[in-house]
Amino acid sequence: GIMYVTFGTFKLRLRKGVSEYGKCSETHRRADQRRRRPGMNAAIRAVVRTAMKNSIECVGIRRGWAGLIAGDICPMNSGSVSRIINRGGTVLYTARSDEFRTPEGQKKAANTCKLLGLDGIVAIGGDGTFRGAQDLSRFGVSVVGVPGTIDNDIVCTDYTIGFDTAANTAVECIDRLRDTMQSHERCSVVEVMGRHAGYLALYVGVAVGATAVLVPEHQYDFEKHVAEKIRAARLGGKTNFMIVVAEGAASAMDVGKEIKEHLGLDPRVTILGHIQRGGSPTAKDRVLATRMGYEAVRVLAEGMTNRVICVRDDQIVNVDIDEGLAMKKTLNAEEFEVMTVMTGV
Repeated sequence: GIMYVTFGTFKLRLRKGVSEYGKCSETHRRADQRRRRPGMNAAIRAVVRTAMKNSIECVGIRRGWAGLIAGDICPMNSGSVSRIINRGGTVLYTARSDEFRTPEGQKKAANTCKLLGLDGIVAIGGDGTFRGAQDLSRFGVSVVGVPGTIDNDIVCTDYTIGFDTAANTAVECIDRLRDTMQSHERCSVVEVMGRHAGYLALYVGVAVGATAVLVPEHQYDFEKHVAEKIRAARLGGKTNFMIVVAEGAASAMDVGKEIKEHLGLDPRVTILGHIQRGGSPTAKDRVLATRMGYEAVRVLAEGMTNRVICVRDDQIVNVDIDEGLAMKKTLNAEEFEVMTVMTGV
């Protein structure tokens, strides 16, 4: 059979007697921009080159799960992944698939794997991608997940592809905003990504010396989380203030309005949006993505399935996908304590 590996919407096929890994995906008009994470190309490159080193032929499946259902595949070789390690996004693109969320769609995808002789899939993505891989595994298809999300909210791993690049992008943008803030003695409210998790906001907040950080893990309280911190900073001699807001914690626009209404300041609100998901990946994202892609091929080649590749204490390990998705992740307590001390509240 053919070993089949998928990276989010990227998959690779292995020919009979060899192991096949890899899969590419093409952008669909409804493609979710959130799924384009810096560093994914490095992971794709690692999977293809590791597979080739082990005499494994690779193919890509365009449009991710939707492409798997349709059987939309393309060959992958060293030329396909040459000079992509420094590029943001993914050369394989991504797309949503409502059909794949249904049992019927999953059955079609599994039938495609059987028709094409695909034995394994490496899926690069977040929680939704992993749950899709988990569903597909119930039809007898071998799957390995590689965590890629700038939110860093995959429970079983310390780190996910794209987080470092997104954090550095946000820090650079905020540093530029701070130059204007200090000159005009203003308050700035910056919204970063993090619909359900505040890891990115907290990390960025510590890095830029924010006055306050709002995260979805803590119920928003303007007086406690914003007003008190701004007052304390002002009493300490500061004349400019930086509030970092995770998009899932509160609306940056609403926070700005409350600051103006209750504190009499004239805040400037900036929503960084998808700028955080682009740009050339950092060295850390490139290296970890490469190590994880290599491990994904190794795991499938050894006949393992239903695994998630994880980073723990800077070591690359793998855990059961069901076990990994069942875990609960909380904010880094030490980072939160540091943030609290740094704000002086």
